[in-house]
Amino acid sequence: MLKLKSALSLGALLLVLLQPIAANAQLPDFTELVEQASPAVVNISTTQKATPRRAGAGPQQMPDLEGLPPMFREFFERMPQMQPQPDRGRQPEAQSLGSGFIISADGYILTNNHVVADADEIMVRLSDRSELEAKLIGADPRTDVALLKVEGKGLPTVKLGNSEDIKVGEWVLAIGSPFGFDHSATSGIISAKGRSLPNENYVPFIQTDVAINPGNSGGPLFNLDGEVIGINSQIFTRSGGFMGLSFAIPIDVAMSVADQLKANGKVSRGWLGVLIQEVNKDLAESFGLDKPAGALIAQVLENGPAAKGGVQVGDVILQVNGQPVIMASDLPHQIGALKPGATAKLQVLRGGDSQSLSVTVGTLPAEGEEAVAGNLSTPDKSDNRLGVSVVALTAEQKKELDVQAGVMVQSVAEGPAAMIGLRPGDVITHLNNQPIMSIEQFQKVVKRLPANRSVSMRVLRQGRASFITFKLAG
Repeated sequence: MLKLKSALSLGALLLVLLQPIAANAQLPDFTELVEQASPAVVNISTTQKATPRRAGAGPQQMPDLEGLPPMFREFFERMPQMQPQPDRGRQPEAQSLGSGFIISADGYILTNNHVVADADEIMVRLSDRSELEAKLIGADPRTDVALLKVEGKGLPTVKLGNSEDIKVGEWVLAIGSPFGFDHSATSGIISAKGRSLPNENYVPFIQTDVAINPGNSGGPLFNLDGEVIGINSQIFTRSGGFMGLSFAIPIDVAMSVADQLKANGKVSRGWLGVLIQEVNKDLAESFGLDKPAGALIAQVLENGPAAKGGVQVGDVILQVNGQPVIMASDLPHQIGALKPGATAKLQVLRGGDSQSLSVTVGTLPAEGEEAVAGNLSTPDKSDNRLGVSVVALTAEQKKELDVQAGVMVQSVAEGPAAMIGLRPGDVITHLNNQPIMSIEQFQKVVKRLPANRSVSMRVLRQGRASFITFKLAG
């Protein structure tokens, strides 16, 4: 019996000792990947040449790090080094530092647009410390992708993967130049995919927990097969440094952009000509959806592709060419990836019924236009359950606002209208999924609004349309 106990104790001890070895055996070994991939990863430095300075101008201030919302800063800042100005008449050169990677043996390099934006000179340093001057072939601010070219033959290149095949939880590796430390390797896992960030409508970002810092920007993100699956681009930070949330541009998106830049010097994207908003729980209930999903059409631009294809305000787009639209932010990704002139088959929910529409995709314009609200006219003084008085729109106002019908809010009293934020000058075009054609119809619809149930209202404010929801007490 004693011998049995001793044997069991020894076995237990061996099991405890072997557990760390087994755990370590499951961790990936990146040494071979780093050795093979590093030669194709480059350091990128840029210079903005000195420019004449206005007489009497004050000291130059450090620019805002990036133009993104405070919580989403691009992790590579250009960081101009403002030095004392000995000649008193010229601003010093501004320099920046980032990363990139070679995608062809003849010298094409991918990086971020914000790494090379406004640069007068771009220098690329290879792994053997040699430096080459690069030419900017083209850049696309909407995806933050830039394509460079250096003169060379037989240069080392990276292997390109397929970002569509990535899975959440798989290991990834980044190589770049954080704070100027060339060819630094950091690893982590894919935390999520298809992320949408504020002001970034055309990139379904890959989210990782790979340590990324200023200088990594534009560098590659590798899978365990040594294939590039993304370009490191942004981080979520409160401090300006890494906090565990990094975002990369999928390589499929980047290469599509690069191919267009190489061929045409610019990027053309598909465009529907609509303004959309997210479908929340209350809107889903008001439109008869089982759960929040899709992209709600808040506005259809006149003579745009969507208008010509029969898309209407209040439609909820649920699929594009068979691909589900889970979040409203999915729609710009899917439409933007289509070539202008292609056909987009849309599945929409309209009035509780599913319909199929075919829309010929247009070309995304460089700038959008907003309508301007018109003047007010004679108010309707009748009371209603919303606590709002409205006026009819004149023909001139309808033309300026690009609407066929609707009523304009003249005043807001205490009640539901005030609680949901309606303001004088707002134009109500739809209420409870019905287009508002006149003041009389508006009052009738208000009287028939259901109690204790989510009701949707489409409001046009300063040319921007959106749906809001509210509930009336019984």
